[in-house]
Amino acid sequence: MSETGGEGWDQSGNPTSVFAYEGHPGPEEGGMKNEGEMRKGEEEGQGKEEDEDYDSPPERQIVVGICSMMKKSKSKPMTQIMERLCKFEYITVVIFPEEVILNEPVDKWPLCDCLVSFHSKGFPLDKAVEYANLRNPLIINDLNMQYYIQDRREVYRILQEEGIDLPRYAVLTRDPDRPEECNLVEGEDHVEVNGEVFPKPFVEKPVCAEDHNVYIYYPTSAGGGSQRLFRKIGSRSSVYSPESCVRKTGSYIYEEFMPTDGTDVKVYTVGPDYAHAEARKSPALDGKVERDSEGKEIRYPVMLTAMEKLVARKVCLAFKQTVCGFDLLRANGHSFVCDVNGFSFVKNSMKYYDDCAKVLGNMVMRELAPQFHIPWSIPMEAEDIPIVPTTSGTMMELRCVIAIIRHGDRTPKQKMKMEVRHPLFFELFEKYGGYKSGKLKLKKPKQLQEVLDIARLLLAELGQHTDCEIEEKKGKLEQLKTVLEMYGHFSGINRKVQLTYLPNGQPKASSEEEEGPKEGPSLLLVLKWGGELTPAGRVQAEELGRAFRCMYPGGQGDYAGFPGCGLLRLHSTYRHDLKIYASDEGRVQMTAAAFAKGLLALEGELTPILVQMVKSANMNGMLDSDSESLTDCQQRVKARLHEIMQKDQDFTEADYQKLAPTGSPSLVNSMKVIGNPVRTCDQVYALIQRLTSQIRKRLEDPKSADLQLYHSETLELMLQRWSKLERDFRNKSGRYDISKIPDIYDCVKYDTQHNATLGLEDTLELFRLSRALADIVIPQEYGINKPEKMDIAQAYCLPLMKKIQLDLQRTHEDEAVNKLHPLYSRGVMSPGRHVRTRLYFTSESHVHSLLSIFRYGGLLDEVKDQQWKQAMDYLSAVSELNYMTQIVIMLYEDNNKDPGSEERFHVELHFSPGVKSCEDEENVPLGFGFRPASAENQEKQTNQGSLEDLSQDEPDRALPLSELISIRRSPMIRNRKTGSMEVLSETSPGSSKGASYRLFPSCSRQSPEIKPTGLGFEGCSMVPSIYPLETLHNSLSLKQVDEFLNAVCEDSSDAHAKTMKALSVLFDTSSQGYGQAHTYPPPKALSSSETPVRPPTHPLCLSSGPPSTVSSAGPSSPTSVNPSNPAIHFSFSE
Repeated sequence: MSETGGEGWDQSGNPTSVFAYEGHPGPEEGGMKNEGEMRKGEEEGQGKEEDEDYDSPPERQIVVGICSMMKKSKSKPMTQIMERLCKFEYITVVIFPEEVILNEPVDKWPLCDCLVSFHSKGFPLDKAVEYANLRNPLIINDLNMQYYIQDRREVYRILQEEGIDLPRYAVLTRDPDRPEECNLVEGEDHVEVNGEVFPKPFVEKPVCAEDHNVYIYYPTSAGGGSQRLFRKIGSRSSVYSPESCVRKTGSYIYEEFMPTDGTDVKVYTVGPDYAHAEARKSPALDGKVERDSEGKEIRYPVMLTAMEKLVARKVCLAFKQTVCGFDLLRANGHSFVCDVNGFSFVKNSMKYYDDCAKVLGNMVMRELAPQFHIPWSIPMEAEDIPIVPTTSGTMMELRCVIAIIRHGDRTPKQKMKMEVRHPLFFELFEKYGGYKSGKLKLKKPKQLQEVLDIARLLLAELGQHTDCEIEEKKGKLEQLKTVLEMYGHFSGINRKVQLTYLPNGQPKASSEEEEGPKEGPSLLLVLKWGGELTPAGRVQAEELGRAFRCMYPGGQGDYAGFPGCGLLRLHSTYRHDLKIYASDEGRVQMTAAAFAKGLLALEGELTPILVQMVKSANMNGMLDSDSESLTDCQQRVKARLHEIMQKDQDFTEADYQKLAPTGSPSLVNSMKVIGNPVRTCDQVYALIQRLTSQIRKRLEDPKSADLQLYHSETLELMLQRWSKLERDFRNKSGRYDISKIPDIYDCVKYDTQHNATLGLEDTLELFRLSRALADIVIPQEYGINKPEKMDIAQAYCLPLMKKIQLDLQRTHEDEAVNKLHPLYSRGVMSPGRHVRTRLYFTSESHVHSLLSIFRYGGLLDEVKDQQWKQAMDYLSAVSELNYMTQIVIMLYEDNNKDPGSEERFHVELHFSPGVKSCEDEENVPLGFGFRPASAENQEKQTNQGSLEDLSQDEPDRALPLSELISIRRSPMIRNRKTGSMEVLSETSPGSSKGASYRLFPSCSRQSPEIKPTGLGFEGCSMVPSIYPLETLHNSLSLKQVDEFLNAVCEDSSDAHAKTMKALSVLFDTSSQGYGQAHTYPPPKALSSSETPVRPPTHPLCLSSGPPSTVSSAGPSSPTSVNPSNPAIHFSFSE
């Protein structure tokens, strides 16, 4: 493994180019000798002096011998470095020929004073050790230690003894003589190795370091399977496999998987005091090797932190390898060594070649010059002073992007409830510890298989005799069996079964139950399925990710001319501090992974991307909402909604006051469409009945019996979906259950988009009416009047608001974050700094709530601020926050403004209502385009022109994003480009002066895996396009936003006071490296030991340590302080 390339570094070990050497520079400056010249020296012991040429200097030459396989000694890096080494006046380089090394005894090998020798495949290390003992030269890389480097167990042992951080690991040795070291217990989502448990994801490495077949196993919740890494072959370094079981032959190291941000750091030492580091894309991410225009793997030099430099020194000394390569994983604010490769050179870096030759030459001269009586003193050079270009002009620098995004298109969410009493269900409940809390959630494939087995068994018994003990309903058992058998396999993301213990049976009959309650305890079984991301949803997320790149500064060098590649360069150079968070729902996590795939131009499966890039875990309500526990306010609002919607008469003026006190045009329009709510519900009910009878007719028709619908649904399943809604929507007394309206709209929206080929009649009318009902019910469930909206929004969003505030504040405290090496950053604005991106993927509830907070929380006064008034008018005309809705906050820094002034940091707020619906084109509310102030050339004041009825605005300005994602037609909407964003070619009267930008234009491409057919995706579906971002406000100051967030979080009602107290303790403890982060008045002077002097407006960081380090106590997963308290704790690498 001590090859020039470390793990998977070089295409099967081949150097990129090989130079054959024929004795190169002239003797007056030393030179590289090859075979012919060396033969002379082999006759006598001191032939070196004899073959000096005519005018050679009187002092002896120091001979550096290169003893390695030819592939290594003639590789380009070796050639480049040895050429430079020969520039030392007294150094001559001799390459040992491969046939001599392999076939001759060591006493016939050439002589040398200094030996550079290292193991690679086929190299006789034993002979090299013998030669070193015989001739006793100065050894550059210790030979005996190279035996250890070939065994990963020894490497880890040495690292551990040196106190170097490495991942938690255990060794599984399959050796018949040592059975005690081979205890492996494999669970579905973990392995236990000699008593150590490793939950998935974990890594399995062969103990032999020459074996590069490292496997990473993924948890079922992320889709299971494994990523198989190998030595690079062409453009691949790994491949995804559905296999989830570990290997059963051979010895392995098992270690916990370290969640880096998708990049690995390769470190190359030359002696203990020099280390060069490069980042490259992690082979585990998608297995595609990024190459530049010359076909070389793209890598970026990175700066090592002080701690990492210390690690490099320790590794170099512990393994006694002067020239040594090793791998660092930067995860959770720490750096872990996961591999030591021994002798390795950097490829394609002239600076490294110069440095390496200089360090090695000086080392050889320092050790050997005295004994050879060569006059030599170590040259003292001035340190290279990195010249960093500063920003010029009035361009502002993007510092932070925060986006809150709803998940993509999903299948309809469905659930079925049944009361079960069979002993087998109670046994299952007990087996998985249901009695502890009275509730049980089953998601794992093994558990779902057990439920399916019970259902099959009971159905078989029912088939044999009808009057048996089984009280479970046959129809429901069949549905349970059908749903669990869907897709032919279980994936932890798409189905779950919940069991709840009912000590006295079910209290009252629901619309699904006919007969009265039975005696004795029972279990309520709730089966939930559906709600998974569709292929269309994946494409939407990936395309949006790709389009998102355009918000970042453009690329230079290789990337110039590719829109959005500036972000890729930022990311791979570690100046893009990216964290992606998702709630724990499968569709949200997969949306986040697909978005990351588009954003970072990754390829292949989503599972590896999900595991590496997306932080999940229910961050104590930051992105998840426990829908079971509604707040009192929500219960009251729902009751009022039900009451208003149950009136069998046209909406009166009083109803408009009650239901739409904010006067929102979208609500008022929907109420006009509905007129009489009960009559509209009657129509909807009749349309559903008509729909189910059409589906039944289709089922009877033999031609369409096995018709495949979108996403492998069958007509049978579609019928069950609609029949259930038909049963539940109207109860026996004839009253309508308003809470089913969102489900009806959800189903009809799905079928009109994906199953339109069925040609079912009246679906569009059902879509129109259910949408009008849903446009009232859905947004109003989050509060009817402003105080209610704020109350409910704060209940959902408090932790997220706090986190956003922290993200904005943390941006100016970048001291310890990984930075790009200044020597390589020419052409980058402020290369020492970087952009922080935080993406939060969540569900509808959080997006509604967050938008409510911005709208009703008092950020700006509509009366005084015309731009904000227009934004509010636009938002109130938006009726639905569809899939992929985005709320984007961007923070810029104006480097020309005084660091203490309020104008230094500048915040913008942008919004998009997400995916376009079926028939949106005509009545779409229009905003004023994407207008980042950074592009508005001083003309910040917006036009005071009034905004008339938004829904009647001329459609010309709507700039649809049809080009972004819809694939059948992709017209370029405007042609004139400015940078990577498009400019509207005419400045329409309502837009702000200067150019109005539309984000996300021409960077869209078609997703590689999805082949367009005449019918769209999977034979029958189109992917709708996404509305472009609209700017809500582009001239807020950071101070304004910070004070607003403070106020919102603090006036959160008494119910949240405790939470706040806990939060403030967590966020503001200086022991965590944080002071009160939002102090704008100049703080009291701190003693110099506490903090570096900073401009007074910057939040102060009270620890002397770097702000992004984490306490060494543990990883950075957030932990709650008290399970009953929704307080949250963010570790400080977040």
